[in-house]
Amino acid sequence: VQLQASGGGSVQPGGTLRLSCTASGFSLGDYAVAWFRRAPGKEREAVSCIDDSDGYSQYFYADSVKGRFTISRDNGVDTAYLGMKFLKPEDTATYYCAAGDRHTYYSGNMTYWGKGTQVTVSS
Repeated sequence: VQLQASGGGSVQPGGTLRLSCTASGFSLGDYAVAWFRRAPGKEREAVSCIDDSDGYSQYFYADSVKGRFTISRDNGVDTAYLGMKFLKPEDTATYYCAAGDRHTYYSGNMTYWGKGTQVTVSS
């Protein structure tokens, strides 16, 4: 059972990245999928979550990323994505994907966690 995050890198302010999160050993479609980030010296932040448990997709975004980040998923390939545009230096962090219950998303209590992928926004 594993979640693998990828797609991080270094970009200039205003740049774009897309992170991927692929599940193995379980069906990602059975869970809400979320992205968290932790910047140096700061607490972990819940960035975004997508949940289909009510029969339709529901999306949750931190205020700091609304309008710039887009979460999506392709259950057919057990992969979720985080599209990031208009990146800012304050988006610099290690990003983690997780799968679990959206009702515990804000507390960070998710069932599965992937290793992080680093995003650095700097000129």
